[in-house]
Amino acid sequence: MLNLAGGNTTHLRDSIYYIEDGTVVILVESTLFKVHQSMLIKDRSTFQSMFSLDEHSVPKQDEAASTVGPTTREGTDDSNPIVLQGDSADEFRALLWSLYSLPSDILLAMTAEASDLKFIHLAQISHKYQFRSIEAWALQVLTSYYALGSVTPHIETLVQLTELAVLCDSSDLLNAAILKWKRMVGEGKALSTIIIVAERLNLRGVLGLAYHSMMLKGRSEWDADPLLSRSQRIRLLSGHYTLSQICSELPSTPPRLKHANSCLHRSQCKIGWAELWKTIHTTKEGGISSQIMKLQSADLLGRMMLAESIIKAFGEGIPTEGLLDDIHEKCFKAALKTTQEKVKEIQENLVDWFSDVM
Repeated sequence: MLNLAGGNTTHLRDSIYYIEDGTVVILVESTLFKVHQSMLIKDRSTFQSMFSLDEHSVPKQDEAASTVGPTTREGTDDSNPIVLQGDSADEFRALLWSLYSLPSDILLAMTAEASDLKFIHLAQISHKYQFRSIEAWALQVLTSYYALGSVTPHIETLVQLTELAVLCDSSDLLNAAILKWKRMVGEGKALSTIIIVAERLNLRGVLGLAYHSMMLKGRSEWDADPLLSRSQRIRLLSGHYTLSQICSELPSTPPRLKHANSCLHRSQCKIGWAELWKTIHTTKEGGISSQIMKLQSADLLGRMMLAESIIKAFGEGIPTEGLLDDIHEKCFKAALKTTQEKVKEIQENLVDWFSDVM
């Protein structure tokens, strides 16, 4: 991580963080920074041990006298800087900004819409060099910013944000990013890109929804998309076949009914629930479930969500034409809850039906 720069004169001094009275020169990419060593060892960062090791590596005065040539310690000037490998100048600049800025400057950046990339850079580099308090602060700022429903990041920024959440093991930030991904899927945007990113980062919930949404676009859409791989197209075909089979059996497979303790006619109640479920999924044109009949044959999620809405509407008092007569009132409420749980389960596990094995 600490290497000689070799005196390359093509390196440029940073316009902000090349501080004349700084004590250490650092090269990041092609940019030279001159800062105070005392700033970099804050928060018990990795720099503290790096500088300590560097000091121990310099020969003592009597030892230096017996060596041939100079023994200049790295970081002393532009021709012999400390070189940080694997970092970007923007990341290191963000770290220095957090260390040197006035409180008013930081507050201003926190309210600016363009501050998200700076805080992503800050969280990345503070995580790498173990500035724990700065990392926690940067993650909290990003989480608060992206938790706002009105914030719609570019997909490249959202990828960076999700990678950061995974890197730093930040569940709050990851959940905020996942909500943005799901909204994007719901809008049908960049589905193939979302599939690729979700597979790479193992975002199961997002991946299942993206596959489901892409599946509903039809095979002509998959084949025309240059980003989808052969195995991904196989998963789409597999998912379409499997979900079509499940949907065809849906009218005869209602969610399991949990009877209330006060239900005295459980057998009759169970039959009534099964008949209601079947009616919702098989009513003829113009009936209570005419909207379900318009959905695609493989749209399991859409059918279940619409069934949930119909059952909820029954519970709120729309005419039921006697469909609830045989169902105990408390059992019906339990049936609604069970249906809602089933919808959530399907959303979370959709990806399992998109297998690359036909």
